[in-house]
Amino acid sequence: MNKKYYAIIMAGGVGSRFWPVSTTDFPKQFHDMLGTGDTLIQKTFTRLSQIIPKENILILTNEVYNDIVLKQLPMVKQEQIILEPAMRNTAPCILYASLKIKKQNPDAVMVVAPSDHWIEDEVQFCANLQHAFDFCEREDNLMTLGILPTFPNTGYGYIEFDKLDSRPVKKVKQFREKPDYATARKFIQSRNFLWNAGIFVWSVKSVLNAFQEFQPVMFDHFMKGYDDYNTSKESDFIKENYPLAENISVDYAILEKAQNVFVLPATFDWNDLGTWGSLHEKLDKDENNNAVVNARVLLENASNNIIRAEGKKLVVIDGLDDYIIVDKDDTLLIYPKSKEQEIKTIVSKLK
Repeated sequence: MNKKYYAIIMAGGVGSRFWPVSTTDFPKQFHDMLGTGDTLIQKTFTRLSQIIPKENILILTNEVYNDIVLKQLPMVKQEQIILEPAMRNTAPCILYASLKIKKQNPDAVMVVAPSDHWIEDEVQFCANLQHAFDFCEREDNLMTLGILPTFPNTGYGYIEFDKLDSRPVKKVKQFREKPDYATARKFIQSRNFLWNAGIFVWSVKSVLNAFQEFQPVMFDHFMKGYDDYNTSKESDFIKENYPLAENISVDYAILEKAQNVFVLPATFDWNDLGTWGSLHEKLDKDENNNAVVNARVLLENASNNIIRAEGKKLVVIDGLDDYIIVDKDDTLLIYPKSKEQEIKTIVSKLK
């Protein structure tokens, strides 16, 4: 294990599109969404620990999830959990974590990875990550792993790279927002666009240089507490100062401004597991394309559904096609899969 390698696992999201399983109190990264016996964050930690020392894997999460992280990842020490006292998007927390890592090892190279994505071919993932680490160790660059699109998805951001770049690692031309369907089709047809998976790799030196150049106010704000980081004084500084940071993503803050951004087209299968429909794609299915998680079922004239229940409950369905059926505690969701993006709206109404 290379002691210069670090990881930041982003585990602060709520995952409201997976309601009623994913809730504010217990979001999707802490659930076994695939029925494998491991939660999503456990699978992410295990995957990263194949190439990164376990003690160098930091968990970035909201302070309300601290106990859940410690319970699900008993090998993690409290000092590896970076707690956000307020939600401020990805730039402030990545800057904060990067300064903590710099204090531990100024020569560090790190990956920033979501805690709730599905990656099947872990051998290829580790090979891609090693390639990215080697690239970022050699050169002052910022890097992301891009996913080869399989269809014109309108739910992902896209990365446009230089068509003429024949190297394995491509120079990024620009990041593109989530497109409409027609634009997504054009992206696919042009063959120089990748899905933005939100997996970033860089040296601690390179990312801090970028923050200092493009976000000087935020950089100076967090540098005020640098002497306190990794000490008993850190918590007080962060509680007082973190909520004052700008609410901005790392993409907007530095990646869309920097000229030294590269992308490696990934060779592993990937799914962001953002909706019940995306989960349905990755689960085993019966001859009628029904996916079942933790439930006993009796199905008649039923197809293309995802069914999840607790306690091996018997679920009887007749005449449903392309539905989400989820039984959780005192909530039963029966909802068209075609309208799954609206589940988030339902959750906000219930609040």
